[in-house]
Amino acid sequence: MSISFRQAKFVTSAFELSHLLPDEGAEVAFAGRSNAGKSSAINCLTQQKNLCKTSKTPGRTQLINFFEVDTQCHLVDLPGYGFAKVSKQLRNHWNQVLSTFLLERKALRGLVIVVDIRRGISDMDHALIQMMDNSVPLHILLTKSDKLGRNAIYKAVAQAKAQLGGPDQTVSTLSTQTGQGLDLLAQKCAEWLTLDTAN
Repeated sequence: MSISFRQAKFVTSAFELSHLLPDEGAEVAFAGRSNAGKSSAINCLTQQKNLCKTSKTPGRTQLINFFEVDTQCHLVDLPGYGFAKVSKQLRNHWNQVLSTFLLERKALRGLVIVVDIRRGISDMDHALIQMMDNSVPLHILLTKSDKLGRNAIYKAVAQAKAQLGGPDQTVSTLSTQTGQGLDLLAQKCAEWLTLDTAN
């Protein structure tokens, strides 16, 4: 089965676990710190400028947003983490919802952790990687690569790879401005989504 990300369309948003789509088919989720470029990465992947709402204000994504690529395949945009202005109560709610989603969701085939290449893997990103404990394949997507020169990019990729330890943990870069790295991201997501979708 070939995947056409351009056909992706918004399906629903979830605030509570009870609002999630049925746990079936195959899903690839995008996580990351607020303002790391998650929504922009999904827009770039689907080649749709406004599929995900983007904002210069951190913490814009407050819901789990589902996008249908195929009847059995979805992309999932998760709320950004590490945004201080969100209330403690809401932070606790999201910690519980997100950890349950990421650790118990049977449809989840892979997790893309979006990282601003200029900042590198943060303590919060690292905590997420540890929490997943190789339960699903991980891909570190270093965004905003157009902001750095070639040597700095090479160094950032090497540093990210050095912080990973699992067999199914990979790294690539992406510039949503130039499209650099888009092919690799699309290939990785398609590979995950077409993996045993019959289950």
